[in-house]
Amino acid sequence: MGAASLSANAGSLISSTEYLDYQLPEKIQKICTERDNCPDIEVKYLKSNHSWIDNTVNARIDALVVNSKPSESGARVVKTPDDVKEALDEFVASQFAEVPADSVFVYSLMITPEYLGHVNDLELFEINSYVFTGGAHGMPYSEYLIFDQQTKKPIQLADMLQPNKKSRFNALAYSAYKEWVKTVDEDVANYEKSWPFTLSDNVTLTDQGIDIRYQHYSIGPYAYGMPVLSIPYSQLQGIIKPQFLPARLSNKYDS
Repeated sequence: MGAASLSANAGSLISSTEYLDYQLPEKIQKICTERDNCPDIEVKYLKSNHSWIDNTVNARIDALVVNSKPSESGARVVKTPDDVKEALDEFVASQFAEVPADSVFVYSLMITPEYLGHVNDLELFEINSYVFTGGAHGMPYSEYLIFDQQTKKPIQLADMLQPNKKSRFNALAYSAYKEWVKTVDEDVANYEKSWPFTLSDNVTLTDQGIDIRYQHYSIGPYAYGMPVLSIPYSQLQGIIKPQFLPARLSNKYDS
């Protein structure tokens, strides 16, 4: 993904991260130290000079923590900070309930936010996570977040589209999907039978256009990673609202 273009006031956001202060329960620490296979927990929170952005990003990180292992009862909701510690305690304890004592594998949970840059009044972030609970591989995850400095609200794909333009955006994304498929398979039609196109709303802005991120297994097998479909701004004029175009293009669009 190309770095987002930065305007003169981009420096108004100062972004860093800080680690969650989490210690393994004493009983777990004793067992895993003896076995030399302690679970690996690394959770970071956003720490910037905009608390309203921090609150939204970090709430999403907490939600990823408490749902780091699938539950038959559905998604868990974070109500207090204790819910996060409790979920982590359950996560690390599960290794010793589910993995043989002589296993060299350890459960891992890593979550970190990243500042991607700035387009107009929009601040762009990405949350990356990785969960490993045994098996052939772990499960990475990536989620984009966009914040409007003027309204102090998060922005979704639906907010970016002009009225009645979703079908046109979908068509552009589908074209980008077919171009991506050509990089991994010679027969697009046959590939699509196994991995059909779906429109993801996991999007961000770059200096070139809109990137659409897909998770593992969404439009391809695990080996193909987390594909990103890119739609250039030159194709998006008249489809997304002018305020979501870089200044050089929105001014041209308005004229």
